Amino acid sequence: MHDFRSMIMAALFMGAALISPLAAWAGSCCGGGVATGLILPKYARSMIDMSFDIENYHGFWNQDGKVISDPPGSDLHQYRLNAGYAQRLASEWQTGVLVPYVWNDNTYSGLSSRTDGIGDMTINIWYEAVDDTSTWKVRNFKDLKPAVLVGASLLIPTGISPYDDVNSSFDVTGRGFYRLDGNLYIDKTLQPWNAALALNYGTYLERSVNREYGNYVEPYRKKLGDRTSALISLSYIYYIGTAGDKLTGSTSFSYLREADGTIDGVRDPTSGFRKEAVSLMIVYSSTDHDWSVRTSWSHAVRQDGWGENFPITDIYSLGVRYVFR
Repeated sequence: MHDFRSMIMAALFMGAALISPLAAWAGSCCGGGVATGLILPKYARSMIDMSFDIENYHGFWNQDGKVISDPPGSDLHQYRLNAGYAQRLASEWQTGVLVPYVWNDNTYSGLSSRTDGIGDMTINIWYEAVDDTSTWKVRNFKDLKPAVLVGASLLIPTGISPYDDVNSSFDVTGRGFYRLDGNLYIDKTLQPWNAALALNYGTYLERSVNREYGNYVEPYRKKLGDRTSALISLSYIYYIGTAGDKLTGSTSFSYLREADGTIDGVRDPTSGFRKEAVSLMIVYSSTDHDWSVRTSWSHAVRQDGWGENFPITDIYSLGVRYVFR
């Protein structure tokens, strides 16, 4: 299984090295994906993006990477409505904000719970370090030059966390910690193909804790572990007729890892996790590229070794976007 995953990563990486993509990163039940989904096209001055996610749970990986099934009769779901806005600040600078609203609908071991609330907000800023011009044919070395963006994002704990007045983890909509991320996005277009590589490294800010799931505890200092994530995507563009409308199909592989956190400076060996997933996406774009509609499916492979200490989920998403010139 490890060799199979390595083959997937190698094949997608080779594609990303040659061409370019559509940024698609599924949300996470544990709060916060990355900010690449709100990157403005070069021609745009601002953008509105709305999407709706359905995340279905199918057991979890334990700390040894073994698949553990949920108790019989369990039915676990999370729904998210994501509102995003991006704004160009200058020729090579842009910023954006993403706010999710979360619904939890769970039945577990005979107990049912339904909660909702705002999730953790993300704000970001990007610098377009290297510009890329799409081409149909490679005529010289410059035609292979990718677009490169570097940026930073801040996860703001606006959601309901385990450190608020909640009864269980099924009530949670956020992590409860600030996180500062550094982001790198590389994109290359060689019509009708495109590919992308997105890399992210984040560190949480330490905070004081005196309550866990509604119960007051002896105060202590807690810090979640640093987060590393990567996504490689490969896409193909199909043009509809001669008007310029297009369909883009994309496949991707994502990797997410969070190291062990600390409690009063001592490592907590139960806190870290890892998840790997494969995704498919289809996007329809209008002739003038102002409107686009997308649907996607992110699948966590329910087999040993594809994750650790993390839920196994399928995420279905439907989104729409409008770009202002």
